[in-house]
Amino acid sequence: MDMVTALVLAFISIVLINNLVFTKFLGICPYLGVSGRIDMAFGMGMAVTFVVTLSGTMTYMIDNWILKELGLEVTRYVCFILVIAGAVQLVEMYLRKFFPSLYESFGIFLPLITTNCAILGLCLFINLWEIDRLLEAVVLSFGAGIGFTMAICIMAGIRENLKLADVPECLKGAPITLITAGLLTLAFMGFAGMIR
Repeated sequence: MDMVTALVLAFISIVLINNLVFTKFLGICPYLGVSGRIDMAFGMGMAVTFVVTLSGTMTYMIDNWILKELGLEVTRYVCFILVIAGAVQLVEMYLRKFFPSLYESFGIFLPLITTNCAILGLCLFINLWEIDRLLEAVVLSFGAGIGFTMAICIMAGIRENLKLADVPECLKGAPITLITAGLLTLAFMGFAGMIR
């Protein structure tokens, strides 16, 4: 299999088949917390895509080119969290400067991207999956962000439509949101096994 085909399959796999939200259940807090409106969900998805792409790329380079060379793998978690926190600070400064209304609407969820387990999970998965090329790490990182954006935007679209639906009183709010999340997860698990 040539390099381009492998990268395309890796991208499709991380977006649809091995989506971090639907198959690994990572990033559930912002997935449920910020998916009330499509504009906020898309903004959060783009912020997470930037952070996960930058973090996945940087942690791959730090891990493979510095930590493993010096035998400092034990400091991997600390280094990864510092890189993620730095990337989140970049996003926060950018949004505060150029999109103040979006920055205000995110509230506490923007700084919480630092503790989004999907980002740290991807950084650790890149190591666990023994990715040996930087370009593949970049593609997987970007694909994970796109997969998160897709998941949160689908959920936001459904939740916006649920406001117009005749939902029984006992299911309004969190119950119908969790039922919807479960059904979406089941739907995406139907992709399992398509790419090996």
